[in-house]
Amino acid sequence: MKIGINGMGRIGKLSVWNHVAKKHFSEIVVNVGREVGRGLSDLLQTVEKDSTFGHLGVWLHGYHGGRVIENMDEVAGTATIDGVPVRFLRNHRNPQDIQWRQHGVSLVVDCTGVFMDPTVAGNAAGGALRGHLEAGATKVILSAPFKIKNKGQPIPEDATTVVLGINDADLDPGRHHVISSASCTTTCLAFMMKPLLDYFGANRILSASMVTVHAATPSQKVLDSVPKTGASDLRKTRSVMNNIILTTTGAANTLRLVLPEMAHIGFMAESVRIPTSTGSLIVLTLNFQSESQDKPLDREQILDVYRRAAQGTYNPWLECSEEQNVSSDIIGYPHKAAVIEAQETHTRTGFVTLDPHHIAGLGAEARQAIGDAALKIPVTQATIFGWYDNELGSYAHLLGELTVRVSRQMV
Repeated sequence: MKIGINGMGRIGKLSVWNHVAKKHFSEIVVNVGREVGRGLSDLLQTVEKDSTFGHLGVWLHGYHGGRVIENMDEVAGTATIDGVPVRFLRNHRNPQDIQWRQHGVSLVVDCTGVFMDPTVAGNAAGGALRGHLEAGATKVILSAPFKIKNKGQPIPEDATTVVLGINDADLDPGRHHVISSASCTTTCLAFMMKPLLDYFGANRILSASMVTVHAATPSQKVLDSVPKTGASDLRKTRSVMNNIILTTTGAANTLRLVLPEMAHIGFMAESVRIPTSTGSLIVLTLNFQSESQDKPLDREQILDVYRRAAQGTYNPWLECSEEQNVSSDIIGYPHKAAVIEAQETHTRTGFVTLDPHHIAGLGAEARQAIGDAALKIPVTQATIFGWYDNELGSYAHLLGELTVRVSRQMV
């Protein structure tokens, strides 16, 4: 089977690297949609070299690695990369016009970040995610969360959001043809939350919040610029190299799609962009109802949950690290969706005092039995840190594994 990749941004390029390394597909067909530089040679140079991850040959083969791109054909737009045939299409940017059918591509990964609405018809003016299906693909994977412009419109029956290792068992090959692989942040967050939900259950988690300390992305500006007409967030046009920038994340909403039990937990998600190229961190804070003051939930219980999960159900995607890590340690780290920083996990247990008269749903008999006495409930707050490479090591790698999983269901 051949794999189609639409877009050569960060995730598109690193998906090429990932599939060249995997060698699962017989050919990689990449739609760039335009000419790059002076021709195919310049395009291949951008594929081969990366400011964050280095030289492709070294990434594939270590210090023995040399040039891995051969057999370049400018007219045909083809080359072999580490022995894998790769074809570059440079004519069409609208998905419905890309020649997937002519090139025998039935599975496409859209990495443009432009076509994100699964409700838009494939022949819509300006292009749409479903245009890949019009062009001959039978399944399309989006390397981002769905973004529906009409907020009242539900996700179509043939579309679903999947995080490999979390809810991929729900993937129905006969029904699901448009698949979102969520985001890098949602993927990490899912692996931080799922072991806790498995062990404690949603009922014991009173509330949760997270902040992702996130590396820069291509949507940010190198130097300050003037905002576009109608722009409401002036911070997005400030220099990414010189600032810590507050922004937003849709991780909370997307997480509910892959972990439905999160809908019953009050949850907030925030994002802070920092001047690094990759390597991000989630700071997760949760409030648990403890069993008693004498036996409060403590950090060792939480870490034991992660250690067992990392060695069992969620191996190899989750790791509980006892080392003292910094963000560069996670760059390119393979397979791991989340690396728990065990030394920094901590808890604190106290009491929440409640006035029974303000408790909704409390029956008259219960109110009479309690009287005017205040209720004291033991609550444990836990803070957990999780590292993730928001580009190659975590997200692009899991996206590649999900793509392979989908391809096997198509055979």
